[in-house]
Amino acid sequence: MNIFVRMANLDRRWIFVFLFLVVSLAYFLRNVTSVPVNTTKEVESIYNFIEGLDPGDKILLALDYDPSSLAELHPMSRAILLHCYRQDVKVVGMTLSQYGAGMVEEVFRNVKSEAERIYGKTVEYGEEYCFLGYRPYPAFVILGMGENFRIFFPRDYYDTPLDDLPIMHRVRNYDDLECVVVIESGTAADMWLVYGSARYNMPLAFGVTGVMAPDYYPYLGNALFGLIGGWKGAAEYEKLLEQEHDANRGMLAQVVAHLVIVLFIVIGNIGYFVSRKKTKIGD
Repeated sequence: MNIFVRMANLDRRWIFVFLFLVVSLAYFLRNVTSVPVNTTKEVESIYNFIEGLDPGDKILLALDYDPSSLAELHPMSRAILLHCYRQDVKVVGMTLSQYGAGMVEEVFRNVKSEAERIYGKTVEYGEEYCFLGYRPYPAFVILGMGENFRIFFPRDYYDTPLDDLPIMHRVRNYDDLECVVVIESGTAADMWLVYGSARYNMPLAFGVTGVMAPDYYPYLGNALFGLIGGWKGAAEYEKLLEQEHDANRGMLAQVVAHLVIVLFIVIGNIGYFVSRKKTKIGD
């Protein structure tokens, strides 16, 4: 039988094994070689916006994802938080993911320690950042925050009254913040567009998974001023920040995985047409 036909009929479990081995090899070679990363306008827009903020300005960072999207979206969260701390921009954090509160709290805590080590400055909770925690019913929360944050978040994640946090002084609603950046893996992204941007007209940017990104490109320049799409987008932001980390290190494995998948698709299609041709000859 033709080699392409045999490959087309190969048990898919062998394909998964081969893909696992190739990606594992690429991962372990990440410190030996790298993939060049070119930045795009939609990612540069978010970087330039935060870069242009004054020390003491405040943004809302909503990390609306759960552990299933952690590997893809954590690098975005880390890069944006580092950028804000470098610029002395204050960050009000929250989540609309019911499984994300503990994970998000850990992100803030880890990046705080990393920023202090890299930039040699103190990042104090309540002064430079705070974490409001989680509340259910995203549409109601987004609308309520447009009127007053204290409607749904009278206390922060650690049960401290918001008025006791210096960062929340003179912060009532979106009008008191420079922008909202949402790192998203679910349907709450649409609610931020409809109930946030459309209703309150606040500057809004998204960081989303790779499969979600194409859905939000039409909103760029209108409802969104920037968009970070998937691992590639996170790698771009790391490059702009000159703090290459997990996203850049993982780009080699991602590129190799995509090439292997494309290779098997090509082989499968060739096998299909070859077997079809033989069937016609046999008839």
